[in-house]
Amino acid sequence: MPEVKCSVSNCTYWETGNNCGADAIMVDIDEHAEREYDETIGGEPVDTVHQDTADHSAETCCHTFKPKQ
Repeated sequence: MPEVKCSVSNCTYWETGNNCGADAIMVDIDEHAEREYDETIGGEPVDTVHQDTADHSAETCCHTFKPKQ
């Protein structure tokens, strides 16, 4: 898996050095920010069915985020 950087330090998967330690990363478009996913890989939500497009990174969001307990 490629190195994934994340500055959201209150996420369960956040690791020292602003690294993401999740087994899978789910990124979607902002339009689906409130969407819930049924499928998981390594416990993280994923969607293997629908496809969307974005013109800029600002139009995307990470669904892998899970607050630390």
